[in-house]
Amino acid sequence: MAVEEEGLRVFQSVRIKIGEAKNLPSYPGPNKMRDCYCTVNLDQEEVFRTKIVEKSLCPFYGEDFYCEIPRSFRHLSFYIFDRDVFRRDSIIGKVAIQKEDLPKYHNRDTWFQLQHVDADSEVQGKVHLELRLSEVITDTGIVCHKLAARILECQGLPIVNGQCDPYATVTLAGPFRSEAKKTKVKKKTNNPQFDEVFYFEVTRPCSYSKKSHFDFEEEDVDKLEIRVDLWNASNLKFGDEFLGELRIPLKVLRQSSSYEAWYFLQPRDNGSKSLKPDDLGSLRLNVVYTEDHVFSSDYYSPLRDLLLKSADVEPVSASAAHILGEVCREKQEAAIPLVRLLLHYGRVVPFISAIASAEVKRTQDPNTIFRGNSLTSKCIDETMKLAGMHYLHVTLKPTIEEICQSHRSCEIDPVKLRDGENLENNMESLRQYVDRIFTVITKSGVSCPTVMCDIFFSLREAAAKRFQDDLDVRYTAVSSFIFLRFFAPAILSPNLFQLTPHHTDPQTSRTLTLISKTIQTLGSLSKSKSASFKESYMATFYEFFNEQKYADAVKNFLDLISSSGRRDPKSIEQPILLKEGFMIKRAQGRKRFGMKNFKKRWFRLTNHEFTYQKSKGDQPLCSIPIENILAVERLEEESFRMKNMFQVIQPERALYIQANNCVEAKDWIDILTKVSQCNQKRLTVFHPSAYLNGHWLCCRASSDTATGCTPCTGSLPANIQLDIDGDRETERIYSLFNLYMGKLEKMQEACGSKSVYDGPEQEEYSTFIIDDPQETYKTLKQVIAGVGALEQEHAQYRRDKFKKTRYGSQEHPIGDKSFQNYIRQQSEVSTHSI
Repeated sequence: MAVEEEGLRVFQSVRIKIGEAKNLPSYPGPNKMRDCYCTVNLDQEEVFRTKIVEKSLCPFYGEDFYCEIPRSFRHLSFYIFDRDVFRRDSIIGKVAIQKEDLPKYHNRDTWFQLQHVDADSEVQGKVHLELRLSEVITDTGIVCHKLAARILECQGLPIVNGQCDPYATVTLAGPFRSEAKKTKVKKKTNNPQFDEVFYFEVTRPCSYSKKSHFDFEEEDVDKLEIRVDLWNASNLKFGDEFLGELRIPLKVLRQSSSYEAWYFLQPRDNGSKSLKPDDLGSLRLNVVYTEDHVFSSDYYSPLRDLLLKSADVEPVSASAAHILGEVCREKQEAAIPLVRLLLHYGRVVPFISAIASAEVKRTQDPNTIFRGNSLTSKCIDETMKLAGMHYLHVTLKPTIEEICQSHRSCEIDPVKLRDGENLENNMESLRQYVDRIFTVITKSGVSCPTVMCDIFFSLREAAAKRFQDDLDVRYTAVSSFIFLRFFAPAILSPNLFQLTPHHTDPQTSRTLTLISKTIQTLGSLSKSKSASFKESYMATFYEFFNEQKYADAVKNFLDLISSSGRRDPKSIEQPILLKEGFMIKRAQGRKRFGMKNFKKRWFRLTNHEFTYQKSKGDQPLCSIPIENILAVERLEEESFRMKNMFQVIQPERALYIQANNCVEAKDWIDILTKVSQCNQKRLTVFHPSAYLNGHWLCCRASSDTATGCTPCTGSLPANIQLDIDGDRETERIYSLFNLYMGKLEKMQEACGSKSVYDGPEQEEYSTFIIDDPQETYKTLKQVIAGVGALEQEHAQYRRDKFKKTRYGSQEHPIGDKSFQNYIRQQSEVSTHSI
């Protein structure tokens, strides 16, 4: 969710890894252990809670949390709670990071000392106050000066024990006086509207001077201040709870007789006098806070266009997208916004195909293909995470949930067996789980998202061309991603893929580790699989899966997810059998005369064509190229009074087919839809009933070529539309280029060096992949120009904002340290410019 500013959208997001706590104070009972959980809070608003780790003073959480932040905030806070079955859970301590300090800890594992939680440490919210100094003429004609303090409203006060009934006290205080007044209590709100005015006598009556608007004794005013204290009216015997205070010296009225501003509430001067910080233990966190300032789309056109044409640049190493991967410290930080941008504009497949092909050409050993953390690998990983998350959930979630709930022991290491456990029983339980997960994976090919299938097709094609003597490389190129980097990690850490809400318990985690290892090895199609395991017990267990049927199932699955019916059939790809079996079909009416009767035929589907023949092994009676399938839809039962019918729609006519049962009908519809869903001429509407006796039964249209009357069901559920903001991703890429501008300039130097000196590379340039120095230099020049133009726009925006923003406004209350830092930075920039 973006906050709109003038001509700009501001996005805030945070990604947090909650690691572990250590050395928490022991429970004061005989057990001493605690049942602890951790919460993530924006100020005091809880936005996430970990699972409870029982009976530990050093709880390990291992949980990730990501959210878009829809509002302003001052602190990102983490509270450690101790669960109490009979009373309210007690707070052990907290970590509070001010918003302006978040960059200090950006993407670094950091241990934070837990701090005590009391009323002063929990202060939040802001107050709107107006002060006015005026003259009052008494009944005797003497002039005196009075102060009107108007407390208008508060916003964002803390909620204490589930309620907030705030009131304010307003005090005029000095060395020899303290006069306090109190507002009414506002019930059940943390945004109270007070709008109450309180009057205080500021000076003794004195002579009125026309020279000075108010002629009062200056030293008195210097020592006076207005103090506003916010309280929560409590029914508890301990009294009302302190919510925060602010102190304003009256010298703010020297320049003008009236003063109005917003203030952040502050803790008391004597507050937060806590024990030593080591008393409460510490918490390990990794926090990545991102703030994106996004202009309107036209600002990004030059850089965006440069990125989107990356797949067409020859060589691809000279493209803007590839250069981004070269200059970033980690390939991952380049891949995330890059993949999202390219997915949004439908350019991710050609780009990944191009960089994969280039990487394969540089690979010497087929056994190491796509095994490094290259830009190709990271881009494919990110694409699978984005496009494949629904597919992953549909495939694995039911079985993973059952494993988590059943708590069956599957330990097969004899050394780790607990008393009373039976090794053979555990092996059988583990074998059943592996079999179930292996089956759901290898049967899921029809649900694999199209974008992933297209990428796998390009990987397989590039690998087979590069290593023509290795017949297995077409499989290992794909399995290294779908098994090694997609399914296996999801089984190992299901919470990171939202398959489970939290990190699993130790026993379940061990079971999932053993399953993940086995699935990974099954998917690798390695020649000597037992030798793949360091542990002898794993090699023994794997003997269960040495049958050929497992290798065949993996190959069939990999064939399906890496096939493509929309490429040239004469390409390197051989026809792959996807499904076959007997069904009943109705005559298509290709002959002008004769009955359109129903006949049993053997149907066969490959990635190239859909055929039928009289019996298995006969010559085809009819062949439909995959590119001629315009839609595959169910046929209403009323058409022929027959169940389980569907239609394969072609340009001239529809082929009506009856499957043997409803399950088989669905399987055929899904797989036919899968191989044809990206055909360019696919229909958007169809007729759900047949054309009989001169009209369509559904819409009664008389022409057999009439446009369909019902929208097509479209693609499979796995192909979900992604919610991606292209401008925001381009802004993030700009930020990365700007951050690594020094490396961009170094890469320019490297291009010049390679062009002039055709000899050994200088060591400082050897990290860059530069296949064509001239083309790379040309792209670098365009990137640097595009980044420079955007940087100028951002600088101008910051200058304009600096001129318009008032310190003490509702958006930037007095006490806003982040804004004070901003003012200081802008002042320094202005001074430097002058």
